[in-house]
Amino acid sequence: MRTVLVPVAVVAFVAPCLIAGVVASEPALAAPRTGQASLSDVMGGDSPRLSCAVPAIKVGSAGSLRAFHRAMAACADRFWGERFAAAGLPYSSPEVTITSGADSVCGRVSGAGAHYCPDQRAIVIRITRQDLRDPFRMNVAHSVAHEWGHHVQQLTGVLKAHEALYLPASQRARTMLSHRLEMQAECYAGVFYSAALKSIGPGIAWDDWLAAVRQAEESEVHGKPRNLAFWQDRGYRGGATGFCNTWTAARAKVG
Repeated sequence: MRTVLVPVAVVAFVAPCLIAGVVASEPALAAPRTGQASLSDVMGGDSPRLSCAVPAIKVGSAGSLRAFHRAMAACADRFWGERFAAAGLPYSSPEVTITSGADSVCGRVSGAGAHYCPDQRAIVIRITRQDLRDPFRMNVAHSVAHEWGHHVQQLTGVLKAHEALYLPASQRARTMLSHRLEMQAECYAGVFYSAALKSIGPGIAWDDWLAAVRQAEESEVHGKPRNLAFWQDRGYRGGATGFCNTWTAARAKVG
């Protein structure tokens, strides 16, 4: 089996006020007092299995990539909509744009991969040349799953709470806040995979996927790959958002 190098760093979080860089001395980072508490309480058990029709991807076919992303988006939207309904919380779908260019509903985006734009509640997915040459299913699927994690953070008030801590923080503290935010989005992606992975047909065993994540290049925004793999696996094996409290986790687990 070839080694899959997961482009974790390109699954970037783009926001005008949350440019990932970097809390004074990281004050008692209690989990933000938001709707995530209610969501976690209700999602204390395994997520129900989800059957989604996710099509094949053809090498060199932008059309098949678009169809794959649309199916992934529909699957993630259904999963999180049902989880929010079970928690008695309001849910609204993000706007999803699939493009091969740099312009989007949230302005011009740079780099490859996918982006979440909080003000517009929009997920922008870019189809890259690398995707066309080597459309590895789990890599492509993760761009949707991770960014939907940020949408969950937006709906539950985590992004707003994060911003309040981020703006007055030192550069060092901002970095740690960014890592906590991204690790939680990874964990939420894992929660989604716990229900939908079979439908996605990832083309790789779960443990091999995690090994590939651990080998990815380290990102200042996202943190150490081994921790990204840890939180993704924690969400996957726990199957509930209650396993995703990165805000009180030890620094070594989110660095």
